[in-house]
Amino acid sequence: MRIVLFVLTLYICICFPVPAQEAYRKPELQDKDSWSMVIVPDPQNYVKYLRNQPLLDLMTAWIAENIDTLNIRMVLCTGDLVEQNDRVNRGLSGNVSSAKQWEAVAHSFSYLDGLTPYITATGNHDYTYDLQGKRSSRFRDYFPVDKNRLNRNIICQDLPNEDGLSSLENSAYEFISPHGVPFLFLTLAFAPRDTALAWAHKIVNMSQYKHHKVILLTHAYLNANNKRINTPVQVTCYQPYQENGDILKRRQTLEDANNGEQIWEKLVRESPNIELVVCGHIGGKDNFKAHVGFRTDDNKYGRKVNQMVFNAQFMGGGHYGNGGDGWLRIVEFLPDGKTAKVRTFSPYFAISPTSRPFAWSREAFNEFSFTFD
Repeated sequence: MRIVLFVLTLYICICFPVPAQEAYRKPELQDKDSWSMVIVPDPQNYVKYLRNQPLLDLMTAWIAENIDTLNIRMVLCTGDLVEQNDRVNRGLSGNVSSAKQWEAVAHSFSYLDGLTPYITATGNHDYTYDLQGKRSSRFRDYFPVDKNRLNRNIICQDLPNEDGLSSLENSAYEFISPHGVPFLFLTLAFAPRDTALAWAHKIVNMSQYKHHKVILLTHAYLNANNKRINTPVQVTCYQPYQENGDILKRRQTLEDANNGEQIWEKLVRESPNIELVVCGHIGGKDNFKAHVGFRTDDNKYGRKVNQMVFNAQFMGGGHYGNGGDGWLRIVEFLPDGKTAKVRTFSPYFAISPTSRPFAWSREAFNEFSFTFD
């Protein structure tokens, strides 16, 4: 019997060898003449725990170290920069105050100041909502336009926030790629109000941007089923007191707020030059497929619009884990001016030889190509 098992085992090993694990390769451009954009997913679970904050530092420091290697010309962050906007106590999740969360995320992005432009969307967690649904954010205090001189160099449009104050919550940046292709990067606040959508529609339809490829960044747009969000915008309103150790809260519908489908109908579908939408927000399960997605639809002019959702905050243990396993998305723009290649990489796993085999997410939903018209 032992001889039979030995022979059978030997046969299986010879005829069906275990495939060798792919050797780790550092990120590099497929074409030396390409340029790249890096997407940082929702950072809230990194900054709400003191222990996780160095992971976000690692991610942005890695971007800084690879600006030349990958010819990184832009960084986008999908929003939810913090878990709570202005809680004095530790809130319902995390172990640092809101001010310390804002300080941490601003510090992490400071590694990029003066090295590459970066645009950060605002997410639902970046606001406080009163009982009447009015929202406010400390975003402008920690991410002013002068924080990064390279942002100041390319900003071309902005809209005052809900309080009438100057802020980058709704803003636009003009960028000429190394291939000579003009881009307009446009960011809209979480669940943009009608005024913001009307402003954005006017901007992208200006004659001076007629030949620009517009990339729209906003926090909440696609859902976990890769469909545009079409439900009323609901937010959490925290009551200003605790009862028996619990912070009281309630869910309420936010007035003058547009969901993903409304953003599509009122702005994206109606604009001839918005060619890519980038968003985050979704999640809930500790697997990538639950919070990434990609779809393409035609606008009313018959032009293709690529729409991408990328979030990783539930990887690495979710709300109580490490913040998201350090995942970043690298988008390489090839010299043909039309093709973009997407790869998903974790500097957190890549930093150690022990974990490097896990540094790339090679699934089809995390590694693919798309084209611009």
